[in-house]
Amino acid sequence: MTGIFEYGDPDASAVLVQPVDDHDLSFLDSEINTIKNLTDVDFRLIALKVSDWNRELSPWKAPPVFGIDGFGDGAKATLDEILKTVRDQTKTHFIGGYSLAGLFALWAAYQTDAFEGVAAASPSMWFPGFTEYMEGREIKSRAVYLSLGDKEPNTRNPVMATVGECIQKAYSILARRGIACILEWNEGNHFKDADVRTAKAFAWLLNRRRI
Repeated sequence: MTGIFEYGDPDASAVLVQPVDDHDLSFLDSEINTIKNLTDVDFRLIALKVSDWNRELSPWKAPPVFGIDGFGDGAKATLDEILKTVRDQTKTHFIGGYSLAGLFALWAAYQTDAFEGVAAASPSMWFPGFTEYMEGREIKSRAVYLSLGDKEPNTRNPVMATVGECIQKAYSILARRGIACILEWNEGNHFKDADVRTAKAFAWLLNRRRI
């Protein structure tokens, strides 16, 4: 990770944690404004910039599924750094992100109970072996928001085309184990409205605090 950016109310009791890259940072203000439009719960957002997306957010090594870059196993080191930012136990922390960052957030919830909920917006559920990983373990967060674009499974890439089936399986695994969860389908492909989709994910978690 190469930087930490903080937004919102520094005294808020709800803290959102999100791994981001340069593209995410470019629309983070829009994401935050959308969250504010969807909830009246005050929050602070900590964005942690990732420099090597495929390596730092991948739970284990996997071959390339597009282009020439494969996936590393740097998720543990990234999570170790993130956990240094969530030590205040008087706060309620949520972790989330978009695409591979969404998958990372879900994986992180199997490693630590530091996060009350997970906001996985259009996560890379096609990642090899991940739903099998979920089957064999107990998640340590209480709530999970999952979403996907309705056109995301319609790709010619045979690995990424499994994303719809995989996210439905993930939802079923969580629901069977009594986790408060939702699977929301959004209009469009993977590259549409990433800021809005991520905002909806975090807002759902924040609004659950009233329940």
